[in-house]
Amino acid sequence: MNIYKRTSSDDPDFQNLVSLLDIDLASRDGDEHLFYAQFNKIDNIRHAIVWYLDRKPIGCGAFKELSVHQVEIKRMFIVPEFRGKGYAFNILKQLELWAIELNYSQCVLETGKKQPEAIKLYTRAGYMIIKNYGQYENIENSVCKAKSLPGPGRSGLGLPQS
Repeated sequence: MNIYKRTSSDDPDFQNLVSLLDIDLASRDGDEHLFYAQFNKIDNIRHAIVWYLDRKPIGCGAFKELSVHQVEIKRMFIVPEFRGKGYAFNILKQLELWAIELNYSQCVLETGKKQPEAIKLYTRAGYMIIKNYGQYENIENSVCKAKSLPGPGRSGLGLPQS
């Protein structure tokens, strides 16, 4: 059975999945990993999701507030043997729904050029490439994307269709 849990960075399953994510990213990013790692701390993340398949945590994602209107999608990860089955898409959809419930109007994110499957996922989910923002502004490996969220009195790209 597939279920997801809304949680925070205090959740041990979320912390374990993020540890696996960090190992994966270190192998992909090489020398650049230390730069990215400083922006990926999970202290005080209040909005995280853990996805379970038959009670086993297989994936996660989170967001943090950047402004009263905008959140940043963070720490998206699926255990390798469960990739390619739509779980990451579902986690992202649940994060977007949660952000809408909290009246945010936009999600932004950063991913790396060395993560083509993540770029493909975000494109499929309706995220558009934007100018690199914040700490990623002059980072060649970074790809930044954004998506408008629907809400009262707003139009937007909407949520991905399942």
